[in-house]
Amino acid sequence: MPSAHKVFKVSVLGASGGIGQPLSLLLKLNPRISNLALYDIAKAAMPSKGVASDVNDVNTFAQVSGFAGDEDLPKALEGADVVVMAAGVPRKPGMTRDDLFNINAGIAKNLAEAIKRYAPPHAVVPIITNPVNSVVPIVNSVLNAPTRVAGITTLDVIRASRILGQKLNRDPREIHVPVVGGHAGETIVPLFSQAIPIGCTKNLSQQEIEEMDKMVQDAGSVVVEAKKGAGSATLSMAYAASRFVDAVLRGLGGDKGVVECCYAQMGDTYFAAPFTLGKAGLETAHPLGNINDYEKTRIEAANKKLAGDIQVGHSFVSPSKL
Repeated sequence: MPSAHKVFKVSVLGASGGIGQPLSLLLKLNPRISNLALYDIAKAAMPSKGVASDVNDVNTFAQVSGFAGDEDLPKALEGADVVVMAAGVPRKPGMTRDDLFNINAGIAKNLAEAIKRYAPPHAVVPIITNPVNSVVPIVNSVLNAPTRVAGITTLDVIRASRILGQKLNRDPREIHVPVVGGHAGETIVPLFSQAIPIGCTKNLSQQEIEEMDKMVQDAGSVVVEAKKGAGSATLSMAYAASRFVDAVLRGLGGDKGVVECCYAQMGDTYFAAPFTLGKAGLETAHPLGNINDYEKTRIEAANKKLAGDIQVGHSFVSPSKL
């Protein structure tokens, strides 16, 4: 029997990939999920129905189904409360997130059109597909649902907490660092001045703060280089995505005070910030609060880079291309 929590259907698009497989396993463990739909293309190296059969043997409540190819996509999306977009090609050594754009933008746009057509209008759409800074505007342009479309930046948050925890010789699980801006390079801005526990960074020098800042920005590239062409950050990303999906489900289920950083539409732009998650999806964007001069300078630089990333996404779905 399910837990006392309200339960939901979650669909994972790109379930056969390096992120999709471990994410599917982690989601199978979530007591808030009653139905887990795993979808991928028909020619995926690992058949999605095989992934589903494997994951389904884990002895938890969620029922897992596999779907493959265009003809199965409507069934995968039918009745979904959350649709996780994990499809696309990974980054390789020497490749920037911009290099990914032409391939992954088309994949994201096509999936967004299918979500619009086949998923319920209330479905929340967390996005992993890179480059997130440009892909989120594409998906939101198709769905026109700013409270339901969110780029998952939780990986930046857990990296910042891990880096600061190791610096302070404390359990990173006891530390929270808000990360704002975007999800690529210099657009990633960890706010160490607002780290929790409050004041835990007060004895660190500015040089130490800037070194940790750079480590958070470069963490993804470090993984790509370490894997020597065999992949990007897949396992840590799967963990981060499962945490964000759980937060979305807690919000949808009526839990109060659920706050996670994510990248979403804010006014006429897009920006990663702490959001309260609730029954309507992204309910409230939180102000950044008191930030120091260094963080202000970093945010200004991030916004300049984000403006170009966002325009790239908007141009891809301009009226002439719809």
